[in-house]
Amino acid sequence: MSDQFFVVTGGPGAGKTSLITELARRGFHTIPESGRAIIREEMQSGGNALPWVDPVAYAERMLEQDMHSFSAAQALSGPVIFDRGITDIMGYLTFCGLAVPSHVAAAVKAARYNHRIFLAPYWDEIFTQDTERKQTRAEAEATCAVMRETYAALGYAITVLPRTDIQQRADFVATRVMS
Repeated sequence: MSDQFFVVTGGPGAGKTSLITELARRGFHTIPESGRAIIREEMQSGGNALPWVDPVAYAERMLEQDMHSFSAAQALSGPVIFDRGITDIMGYLTFCGLAVPSHVAAAVKAARYNHRIFLAPYWDEIFTQDTERKQTRAEAEATCAVMRETYAALGYAITVLPRTDIQQRADFVATRVMS
């Protein structure tokens, strides 16, 4: 476990990536979400590890990339803020109604983050869809609920991000990760 590793999770379209970008601009070490990069790669290559084609293959690709990112982050000093964590893969599989394989559960158990995670709540006013984010508003809201339940069940304390502008959200997170 790393007390210096903080996760920002939630449903799609809740402002996580914008927040991570602002925190990086402020000098924090940040780890981008693997999911979008994998979707772009798979779409370009004609692959099938896409959430709407083969969710298990997509989860495996995320696990591989997220484990690598978690390991590489060990070399960084100070707080590291992750746009989603390995635990999100467990939540994703649960959301899809799929069994969580034992190797995913083992990875989630081994790769622990700070006990406080940040949850970006579903926020209708900023939710948008695009070529990589195909979820409906209802799916985005349900994903947020599953992520909250998944992290809470694993003993993480949930800190809900305020529905406010990026600057204030970044101030909110920065204050808490530096304390």
